[in-house]
Amino acid sequence: MEEIIQQTEKKNSKPYKTYQVLIPVLLGLFVIGWLFLDEFDTDVFLSFNFTFVSALFIVLAFILMLTRDFGMMWRFRLLTDRDLSWKQAFHINVLSEFTSAVTPAIVGGSSLVVIFLIKEGINAGRSTTIMFVNLLLDELFFLVVCPLVFLFIPLKELFNSSSVIVSTFAVVFTSLYFTRLVWTSIMFIGIFKRPNWIRQMLLTLFKLPVLRRWYSKVDLLTNNLLQASKDIGNRSYWFWIQAFCTTLLTWSARFLVVNAVFMAFNPEHINHLIVFARQMVLWVFMVVSPTPGGSGVTEYAFKEYYSDVFSSASAVIFVTFVWRIISYYLYLLLGILVIPNWIKKSFGKNVAESTQSTLV
Repeated sequence: MEEIIQQTEKKNSKPYKTYQVLIPVLLGLFVIGWLFLDEFDTDVFLSFNFTFVSALFIVLAFILMLTRDFGMMWRFRLLTDRDLSWKQAFHINVLSEFTSAVTPAIVGGSSLVVIFLIKEGINAGRSTTIMFVNLLLDELFFLVVCPLVFLFIPLKELFNSSSVIVSTFAVVFTSLYFTRLVWTSIMFIGIFKRPNWIRQMLLTLFKLPVLRRWYSKVDLLTNNLLQASKDIGNRSYWFWIQAFCTTLLTWSARFLVVNAVFMAFNPEHINHLIVFARQMVLWVFMVVSPTPGGSGVTEYAFKEYYSDVFSSASAVIFVTFVWRIISYYLYLLLGILVIPNWIKKSFGKNVAESTQSTLV
C-alpha cells in the first residue's frame, strides 16, 4: 500500500504543463466560437436588457459557486474530524476541481484526493476512507434527489426538444442512473455491511481473462474498502446527517448557478424547477464526457438542452459562455494561482520552481 502511494505521489508531484490547461480552454472556446459563427444574431445582443438587477443575478451566481466551495470545504473538515484547517480544505477543494477541469471528466479529481489529503497531513488509511465517503455521498445525492425532483416535472418537459442529441438524453440518463445505483449499492455494502464478501466477489470476477488486466487495481481498491469499512463503521447518525447536508448544500448551490444566470438575461417565463432538474441530467453527460472537464461536449449539450428557454440560439450560446466562465474557467484560474505555492510546500522548492516556470 505505502509503495503504491509513494509511486502515485511521485507521479503527481510533477507540475501540470501549460498544454494541459490550454486544451480544455481551447476546446470550450472553439465550440462556443463555432456556435456563435453559425448562429450569431446582432439583434439578439442589442435586445438584451442588461440592468442593475441583471448584474445582481450574475453576482448571485458567483456567490452560489462560493457556497458550493464552502460546502466542499466544510465536508472535508467534517470527514477529517476538523484536523484540516479551512485553508487546507480550500487547497484540497481547488486542487480537486482543477484536476477535474484538466483531465477527462470520467477520471476527475476524486482519485487524487487521497494524495492531496496525505500531503496535508492526513494518513493514507484515513485519506482513502475520505475518498470513498466523498464518492458515496455524491452518488447518494444524485440517486435520492433526482427521483424527488422528477416527481414534480412531466418527462415531456424534462426532455422537451427536437434536437438529436437531446432526444438521446432520456435513454442515456436512465441507463446511467441504474448503473450508478448498482455501483453505489456495491460501495455501500462494501463499506458498511459485507466488505469481505464484496472483495471476494470482485477479485473472482476480475480473474476472468477479459478482465484480468485490471486485477491488481481491483485488489488495491478492495483492500482500501476494507480499511474504509473499519474507519467509518462507528460513526454516529448525526455525523451522517451533517455529511449529507453539506453534500446537499454543495450540489444544490452548483446547479442553481444556472438559474441565477438565466435570471440575469431572461427573467420572465422560466420554470426554475425544470432548469434545476435539467442540470442533473446534464451533469451525467459531463461526468462521462471523454474531454478534459467535459469541455466542448458540455457547451454544445447545454446549448441544445436549453434552447427552448430562450427565443434564439444566439442568446443561449451567450448564456452558456457566461455559465462556463463562472462554473469552470474560474477553477482553472484558481488552480494556476494555488498550485505553485502548494507544490512548493508539499513537494519541495525545486518542484515549485519548475511549476512556476511551466505555468507562467
